[in-house]
Amino acid sequence: MVSRTELPDLVPGLPPGYRSRSVTAEDTADVHRLVAACERELFGRAQTDAGRIAADFARPGLVPELDTRLVTDRAGRVAARAWVHRRCEVDVHPDHRGRGLGSALVTWAETRARQTGSPRVVQTVPDGDTNAVALLRSRAYESMVTEWLLEFRMPARPAVPDPPAGITVRPFRPGDEHDAHQLVQDAFDEWQERRQSYQEWARHTVDRPAFAPAMSMVATSAGGRLVGVALSLALPETGEGYVEQVAVRHDQRGQGIARLLLRSTFRAFHQRGRRTCTLATHSETGALNLYLRVGMTVRHSSTVFRKDL
Repeated sequence: MVSRTELPDLVPGLPPGYRSRSVTAEDTADVHRLVAACERELFGRAQTDAGRIAADFARPGLVPELDTRLVTDRAGRVAARAWVHRRCEVDVHPDHRGRGLGSALVTWAETRARQTGSPRVVQTVPDGDTNAVALLRSRAYESMVTEWLLEFRMPARPAVPDPPAGITVRPFRPGDEHDAHQLVQDAFDEWQERRQSYQEWARHTVDRPAFAPAMSMVATSAGGRLVGVALSLALPETGEGYVEQVAVRHDQRGQGIARLLLRSTFRAFHQRGRRTCTLATHSETGALNLYLRVGMTVRHSSTVFRKDL
């Protein structure tokens, strides 16, 4: 197999008037504005923070010079972007749709994935984005997993259940980072593709600018050991709370710890003036019914598509 760093630079077959280049760290704000514009068009609100964009570009093994593309128009304005590394994302600004940019970038992502030896390419598309869904289906992508964004509305202060015997819930504090990472990786081993290193995990959670330790809850046993976590973000774009990860140690499940953590997190956000809290889950986790029982409702769904190469 050809080394990733030896691969030639790839340029999508773009329509006239558009140019592409790789993404740099200085492009994070522009890419964030592009993604936010796409989300507002589809959902009526932006829901991705710049920290998530930066964390994606820092994925272990991703080579920005080779694995990313930023498309600009004649005036130099950002029109679309894509990246591919095990999975891919493609976004086209609403003002530039219907011109073949999405198709060109999907072709680039598939070509790039093949040349790195990847057996497949995976992309998540909101179910409401019917044009994107139709594009992927026309290219022989198959449905793999369903994802849901759930919300919990809080017009009044949320009630919090009593903790199980020997369990204490408190806000996240400095020093919890490595124990939380270990707990999350152990809990997610049941469905995740691979374990994340501490550095990769931290970029998406505790090192993210939007990380909200006061609204992130940990559950400890009588001996002070972490047995559950709910790690949260205070997203400035939405004015909402967001629960990035929920995990309970396997031998402590069935006691209501996850419900306790979530309700405690909701109350913490409510006390700070936020009236909605969201989180995302997918069908492989088996957690949807837990969130529905806590009182959350589905805001919208997405499908994870896969194409074998």
